[in-house]
Amino acid sequence: MKADRLLIDCHVATMVEGAGAYGAIPDAAVVIADGRIAWIGPRADLPTVQAVETERLDGRWITPGLVDCHTHLVFGGDRSGEFEQRLGGATYEQIARAGGGIVSSVKATRAASEDDLFASAMSRLEGLKATGVTTVEIKSGYGLDRETELKMLRVARRIGREGGVRVRTSYLGLHAIPPEHREDRAAYVDLAVDDMLPAAHAEGLVDAVDAYCEPIAFSIQEVSRLFDKARGLGLPVKLHADQLSNGGGAALAARHRALSADHIEHATEDGVAAMAAAGVVAVLLPGAFLMLRETQAPPIDLLRRHGVRMAVATDCNPGTSPVASMTAALNLACVQLRLTPEEALAGATREAARALALLDRIGTLEVGKAAELAVWNIARPAELAYWLGKPLLHRTYR
Repeated sequence: MKADRLLIDCHVATMVEGAGAYGAIPDAAVVIADGRIAWIGPRADLPTVQAVETERLDGRWITPGLVDCHTHLVFGGDRSGEFEQRLGGATYEQIARAGGGIVSSVKATRAASEDDLFASAMSRLEGLKATGVTTVEIKSGYGLDRETELKMLRVARRIGREGGVRVRTSYLGLHAIPPEHREDRAAYVDLAVDDMLPAAHAEGLVDAVDAYCEPIAFSIQEVSRLFDKARGLGLPVKLHADQLSNGGGAALAARHRALSADHIEHATEDGVAAMAAAGVVAVLLPGAFLMLRETQAPPIDLLRRHGVRMAVATDCNPGTSPVASMTAALNLACVQLRLTPEEALAGATREAARALALLDRIGTLEVGKAAELAVWNIARPAELAYWLGKPLLHRTYR
């Protein structure tokens, strides 16, 4: 067998479902050829390999490259002032209704150039990459006009070309009502659905369509109209659902066969059952749960009982989750939401890839999949969720 690279003296957490805890292979070998995994298994079973380069990893662990399947990585400014307000007792909803929140990020994002947005996003991306991330989903939603939404998505595509990570983009035009449409929300919904989305799609800037379904954001009827438009364009959908209240978001995501329903702190059993039947992934965002000091956690036991897949992401954004560390998200998912370390790591690999419709390419370490790997200075995989702030990454391959 000819190969570009042979990795030996390592342990592998393949994260293949049904292959034991973490899909672990002790004392493993990994053969990489033409950017893909050509062979993986116990080193004792390694066939004869003619490798351009052989690398000994001194007993380190390899996992799939981590997948951050929900971020708002591209934005202007920050909202540290609102952070202080929340610590002083103001709620997220109060700040939003007073003109802060998403709308304040819109103003800063509109004022920033593409180069400025790229530079600031890259600074945050470095934190994700330093914690093993090789794939990132990036949303628009801080433009809320045609020019700026397209600008954000162009920056996201540029990050995919120049940032050393795989990028999936999501159009999030229904994120908030911009100030200029405050008195005519119907006109903004028309713009977001019938103008901005088709324009972004025509430029090849959109991989999926997202929306924020909450009383302070958009209704089920408005989101359904957007999702129908997306399906007409051949685009999958996902949803910010049931984060602040039980608004029927989980069931809405299920009706539209969404890739994922994200947040879902207030989802009911009926909503969870609908997600399970429709194959909708639950994306858990413990950073936002922490920063908003929420008290109602997502219904983890219901998700387990109904067999709903659970992904974990940072939700990196300027207002409710200024988190730029994937391993921190794993820790928070365990400590706050009570996932097991194996569930958390699966949530940042296999299930996050599933939530982006990429499981056929990444998310587990199997023959034929892309050679996107993270190599860790750890003695066991649970350490990835155990340590908070300790540098663990040796390197990534992509």
